[in-house]
Amino acid sequence: MKSGDVIAEAERALGAKRVFGEPYVKNGITVITAASVVIGAGGGTGEGPGDQGTGSGSGYGMIARPVGAFVIRGEEVDWRPAVDVNRAILGGQIVAAIAFLTLRAVVGILARRKR
Repeated sequence: MKSGDVIAEAERALGAKRVFGEPYVKNGITVITAASVVIGAGGGTGEGPGDQGTGSGSGYGMIARPVGAFVIRGEEVDWRPAVDVNRAILGGQIVAAIAFLTLRAVVGILARRKR
């Protein structure tokens, strides 16, 4: 597969269907899911001197994560964001670690003042 073919395949992979899911309809309510999609592609070719040959390489990757859903009831449209529990837990751990280090520094300063 040539570099141009890989980039063309990556462009075909990126589209509205990758970002917005198929609408789900039940009891007069329509739900359309949405995702954040990031695609990257690259490639290259080369020739060796003389009769040493040629080479080429290419590839692409894609990352997608849910961000929420549109909920449609009659004429009303609501946005419901997706909650990334892993990201929330990581954020809580970072805040706890910073609080611990700050508390440790404050206790150390107060202990030195008492001497």
